[in-house]
Amino acid sequence: MQSTKTSKYQTTIPKDVRETLGLEVHDVLEWRMEKGKAVVIPVHRHFLQYRNSVKTGAGDIRSDIEQARTLRAEKHR
Repeated sequence: MQSTKTSKYQTTIPKDVRETLGLEVHDVLEWRMEKGKAVVIPVHRHFLQYRNSVKTGAGDIRSDIEQARTLRAEKHR
């Protein structure tokens, strides 16, 4: 398979490669040089890998709702 580089150094990833790697629009690609060859690796960010990365405490849903209502009321005064 071949692709052509444009004047802006862009290229199209062939369809077979996109499908095999499971690439979608806006996916991130990592480029590496290994023994004089360019290696392209898709960076798949899985949502669950971020689990527990944001620490939260116990919540009080009633006070949260009341606070949201108060803020919304102040916004429309």
